[in-house]
Parts: sequence; structure tokens; C-alpha cells
Amino acid sequence: MKKSKNKISEITNSEFLKKNNSDIKPEYDFTGAVRGRAYRPLHLGYTIKIHKSDGTTEIQEVKPRGGAIILEPDVRAYFPNAESVNAALRSLIKLVPTKRAQNIRAAKRVGKKRAVA
Repeated sequence: MKKSKNKISEITNSEFLKKNNSDIKPEYDFTGAVRGRAYRPLHLGYTIKIHKSDGTTEIQEVKPRGGAIILEPDVRAYFPNAESVNAALRSLIKLVPTKRAQNIRAAKRVGKKRAVA
């Protein structure tokens, strides 16, 4: 049995599983694992490797849909769905002075023209 590297608790994986009545199998070893290690990079996309039975490997690049925005957990607590986020942002947009809104729209149009060219 391997001992946990966690200094707070020096119990083995199987002892932990028995104590917590977990569905995780005792043969799984999470020593050295880092919780949340991949949380931040997900918004940049990630790679999935699929190992097939014929020995080949298929690699798929997964990127968030265009325009996808990742909300921080503290902000997400206030918005149950996309509609509520959009409603809040639209109410803020109404507070932006008209001149500033026109400048923002003009800048977007220029950016689109550059992307096409």
C-alpha cells in the first residue's frame, strides 16, 4: 500500500476509501495528482487522444465555440444561464453614452474589414 504524500493526512488510498465509503476503486492511485490542474487552460482549447483497438491514435483538437466566454465562479453564482447574463449586459449597455457605443460599433466594423482583406 502506498502512503499519501499529503502531510495533513497520512492514510493510504484504500484506508481513505473505506473510511469515506467512496465509489472510487481502491486500485486508483491519485498520489501526485493536482486538483484543478487543467481548469485554466480549458478556455484555450484542449486535445483529446483516442487510442483505437487497431493500434492507431486519433487526435482531436477541441476549442470553445466562437464568442464563448468563461465566467469566474463568483460571477457565475449570480447567473443561472446565458439569458440572465445577456439581460444584465444589455442593461449595462443602455448606460453607456451613445457616442461611445457608436465608436465601439465603428471599431468592430473596421476590424471585420481588416479580417476579410
